[in-house]
Amino acid sequence: MKKIKLTIDNTPVTVPEQTTIMEAAQTIGIHIPRLCYHPDLSLEGACRICIVEVDGARTFQTSCSTEVREGMTIQTNSPEIRQARRDLVELILDNHPQDCQTCERDGQCELQNLAYTLGVRERLYEGERKTFPLETSSLSVIRDSEKCILCYRCVRMCSEVQGVHNLTQMHRGVKTVVTPAFEAPLADSVCINCGQCINVCPTAAFQEKRFTDEVWAALADPAKHVVAQIAPSIRAAIGEDFGLPAGTPATFQTVTALRRLGFDAVFDTNFGADLTVVEEAHELVLRIKKNENLPLLTSCSPGWISYMEHFYPELIPHASSCRSPMTMLSVLLKTYYAELKSLDPKNIYVVGIMPCTAKKFEIFRPEHYTATGQPFTDAVLTTREFAWMVKAYGIDFTKLPDNDFDNPLGFSSGAADLFGTTGGVMEATLRTAAEKITGEPLRDLNFTQVRQVEGLKEASIKVGSQTLNVAVANGLTNAQTILEKVKAGKKQYHLIELMACPGGCVGGGGQPYPSEGRYVLDRDLIRLRAQALYMIDEKKKVRKSHENPFILELYENFLGRPGSEKAHHLLHTHYTPREPRGIK
Repeated sequence: MKKIKLTIDNTPVTVPEQTTIMEAAQTIGIHIPRLCYHPDLSLEGACRICIVEVDGARTFQTSCSTEVREGMTIQTNSPEIRQARRDLVELILDNHPQDCQTCERDGQCELQNLAYTLGVRERLYEGERKTFPLETSSLSVIRDSEKCILCYRCVRMCSEVQGVHNLTQMHRGVKTVVTPAFEAPLADSVCINCGQCINVCPTAAFQEKRFTDEVWAALADPAKHVVAQIAPSIRAAIGEDFGLPAGTPATFQTVTALRRLGFDAVFDTNFGADLTVVEEAHELVLRIKKNENLPLLTSCSPGWISYMEHFYPELIPHASSCRSPMTMLSVLLKTYYAELKSLDPKNIYVVGIMPCTAKKFEIFRPEHYTATGQPFTDAVLTTREFAWMVKAYGIDFTKLPDNDFDNPLGFSSGAADLFGTTGGVMEATLRTAAEKITGEPLRDLNFTQVRQVEGLKEASIKVGSQTLNVAVANGLTNAQTILEKVKAGKKQYHLIELMACPGGCVGGGGQPYPSEGRYVLDRDLIRLRAQALYMIDEKKKVRKSHENPFILELYENFLGRPGSEKAHHLLHTHYTPREPRGIK
């Protein structure tokens, strides 16, 4: 590729052609401030914060969208540039709520950090401010348009990465707003509740609907038996909120923190994942034998389920009927566990600690309620909400001793830990399905063909005398690519794993906000979190779901066998085509 020579801040630079000024500056250690820019999204050039001076140009140029040219001379920090950037930020701030101390993103707000960096110390401008009502119709996501700075990251994320196209810009001037079509409430739109808009928003225009008050109240109620369950990806990311390096496993400190908060018992969603694998492997083998409803579409992502119901309802018969691991475990907590402990299910309060805002929507689906009209899962806390509760309680997470889960619903195989990363559900299912198909133990448990998935990956895996065609997709534009192949009959697949969030659950919409300088789609960050789960799997003695002794005991004493009538009633569900309310 052709090399371009230029000068930035009196320093000679040589970079490949088609490099932007912003990228070129970074090669010599110059960070140009930005707000609307995101490395994994298209260029918007909306905020103008990243402007620079280019010799010969009549106006300042946006460094994020201007490519270098031979012989360019650029100034990134002249007095005029610094003043212009400060003016732009001051104008944004003076049309922004003055509630930093009570804001969800206080201390982790890109606008706040930028104002400090640029030396903005007072509000200078007065005039009409935008006013919008708080939009709280969604079960997962709150939209606060008064905090929106019109960077359009959320619009680009929803369209380019998630393929949902739910958000757009409406009106002009001070009335400009980012909203679903026709300014519909989120609950009436095609929003899939994935929460990726929250992750990319530099302020707090999008935030999760919080359950912390309800959980505090339950913990303070002596009549309630309050139990928690922890999703696999929590243990790979929670430490980041307490200053631990990304990718630090923190399983047992998390258990200890929950006990300190006052939970009566702490269980592992991984037990539900092991159970899901056993039921799903049975389902897959049965479908292969009958050659019907293939490929089997597998996922533990409620965001993907919503996406399928909205955009691919014709593929619902292909979806696994298994409940998610969280919901399977919640069902057992209010049936099996309630019997073992002689507890009234109505007094058991189940809290899921999840990486995912869509889980908040999932628990209110009518098919996830008991026969007496109560939810199997009473509340879902995201990783961020849980971390805040730990801090609010004065717990020093980094100094906590290890503590183990409660049994019988706290023991899990290494396969279950893999559910937290893309390709993990596939790999865990294959470990069990392969042994069911061949009748022989696997020599190599690691299906590396479905690991390190950056978007989309296909593989053909030899299982005995049979070849299984499989695919893994994360981020729903990638899911769309593979699903269109299925619809067109271009390739015959046996098993497809689909995850709504980039990187799978480790990149979920409720995971910790990245530290300064990182972005939520940072592949290195996602890889580190995934590596933590692979490390946990490797260290476990039991690494196949169907060899979990407590799963075997559960079937023997309660469920009967995989796929039994009782197992199907308790552990399986159904899905329904959806359309936005009011749109026919």
